[in-house]
Amino acid sequence: MHSLITQQHIDTYQRDGVVLVKGLFADWVEPLRAGIDTNMAEPGPYAAENLYDGEAGRFFDDYCNWSRIAPFEAAARQSPAAEVAADLMQSQTCQLFHDHVLVKEPGTSKPTPWHQDSPYYFVEGAQTVSFWSPLDPVRAASLRCVKGSHKWPRAVLPTRWLSETDFYPDDADFMPVPDPDTEGMDIVEYEMEPGDAVAFHYRILHGARGNAAGARRRAFSLRLLGDDARYVERPGPTSPPFPGHGMEAGQKLRSDWFPVLFTRT
Repeated sequence: MHSLITQQHIDTYQRDGVVLVKGLFADWVEPLRAGIDTNMAEPGPYAAENLYDGEAGRFFDDYCNWSRIAPFEAAARQSPAAEVAADLMQSQTCQLFHDHVLVKEPGTSKPTPWHQDSPYYFVEGAQTVSFWSPLDPVRAASLRCVKGSHKWPRAVLPTRWLSETDFYPDDADFMPVPDPDTEGMDIVEYEMEPGDAVAFHYRILHGARGNAAGARRRAFSLRLLGDDARYVERPGPTSPPFPGHGMEAGQKLRSDWFPVLFTRT
């Protein structure tokens, strides 16, 4: 396994669906900050502002920009992330799904709603991992994850963050979004330094508080896939949508769009 992690990291990830990896992007903090500056100055087609008019602060997010923002692609291909992901997933390979940037400016009270990523995506598998890495020190605005929720028998209802409406037309296949704070769920969150990363499964229930601090909270994420990940059909357009992909249910994701970053030798 990579020297950044131990067997305990792998065991924790397999059991809880979430683990902290210290210093995963430590050598990439400044390039990724520059990449986020570029991203915010030149948003992609999926960029969103997640506040209503009159709400304080700014909550920006955007994804699928690695092919046009060089530091994002370099971090995906050259950092230890792909090898560490393969170790955590217990996979022989690691494939890139997409990148994601989330920025909460100082004084942004809006939390990131509780959600699982998997229902929004057109991919399923036991071998998945996302890395969420702050590029600023975080204390109270860190990612919050519910341990073991990746093993729940039903997926959590996906909703649109701003309008709070259902993402798909039929919600019968999903469980209602829980409130982990009031329901006594086992929530884990970490104080983190720039370049640390939370590794979490696509099916982990997670969210984040608003940013009441006087400093920015910039976060860079990589969504990665292992050996068993396959394309699945959803009851509506997915997020990200990847129009015109041409894949069929049960196929591995096409490697010309979703490059293989690591293969174990």
